[in-house]
Amino acid sequence: MKLIHVVGARPNFMKAAPVWSAIAKITDFNQILVHTGQHYDKLMSDIFFKELQMSVPDYNLNIGSDTHVRQTAAIMIKFEELVNGLKPDLVIVYGDVNSTVATAMVCSKLLIPFAHIEAGLRSFDRRMPEEINRLITDQLADLLFTPSKDGNYNLIKEGIPKNKIHFVGNVMIDTLVRLLSKADKPNRFKEIEQYILVTLHRPSNVDDPKSIQSIMNNLQKISESNPVIFPVHPRTKKMISENSLDISNNINFHLIDPLGYLDFLGLMKNATTVITDSGGIQEETTYLGIPCITVRENTERPITVTLGTNQLIGKEYNKIPDLVNDSINRKKRSYNVPPLWDGKAAERIAKTLVAYSKKLL
Repeated sequence: MKLIHVVGARPNFMKAAPVWSAIAKITDFNQILVHTGQHYDKLMSDIFFKELQMSVPDYNLNIGSDTHVRQTAAIMIKFEELVNGLKPDLVIVYGDVNSTVATAMVCSKLLIPFAHIEAGLRSFDRRMPEEINRLITDQLADLLFTPSKDGNYNLIKEGIPKNKIHFVGNVMIDTLVRLLSKADKPNRFKEIEQYILVTLHRPSNVDDPKSIQSIMNNLQKISESNPVIFPVHPRTKKMISENSLDISNNINFHLIDPLGYLDFLGLMKNATTVITDSGGIQEETTYLGIPCITVRENTERPITVTLGTNQLIGKEYNKIPDLVNDSINRKKRSYNVPPLWDGKAAERIAKTLVAYSKKLL
């Protein structure tokens, strides 16, 4: 069977790596890796293939950055040309980025079966482009692999047949479990024992000058007593620069370039607290038991709040110093690792795909 994996942004790579490996262990499927090029910065993509021990993509569509609509359309055009030549039996898409929904729509139009890994997650906020991507992809998918039981509930409520839905657990955690022992802090931070790790990139936080200024002011307050390490996403770096908010001259405040997976995981597993607006980091901190402050009004991963270490603060940025202080003083929330976040999600996916392939051939 000819199977195409489609990746486009760094979270996709962490999800695809264990699935590719699990499939290779139990089948002789002809696996093909397609990188849409949605993330094109080397620090945001190429290094991940090396660290995750993934082969170089067989095809790179080299799409690059653009508006959501134009980027999605460009991926659709190039991916249609590619699959018309390759004629795959099945396609796998990951997560909720533009590459995901673009591939889903092409497959649906061409009657190519496809599976969605990380299906069923909902923020119930249609202002988020990712929410639209999730909704469309799940309506079209032939196989839907959910990371948590709320995903099953959401899909059934939306009319997806139960026989398409498979609760398998979280493939992001598969990668974390496999590489955790290899991850360590970058050398420049070896001597810092207690620090706050920050990562922010969502337009609602970084594109509004008032919001990014308030965030930086509160991070400045934290840095007066605790080191802050902030790997800066390219769009965030641009907004910090345009609004003259660079405070890296503060010896306790470290604005640094984006990191590879292992360096970032090394920082995260040793952090006192993580401040983020990322979906995947909410999951990883829950598994690691690290307090997480999520600068968002809602989350498509509510299990990280109900069972995990995650707290949502919306735009109440002034809460950040007090919440950080609580975590430093060991006032940690009790937490549990969600069911099937055990490092074996990809194995369950591979077995399901083998059974499904017998129906196709």
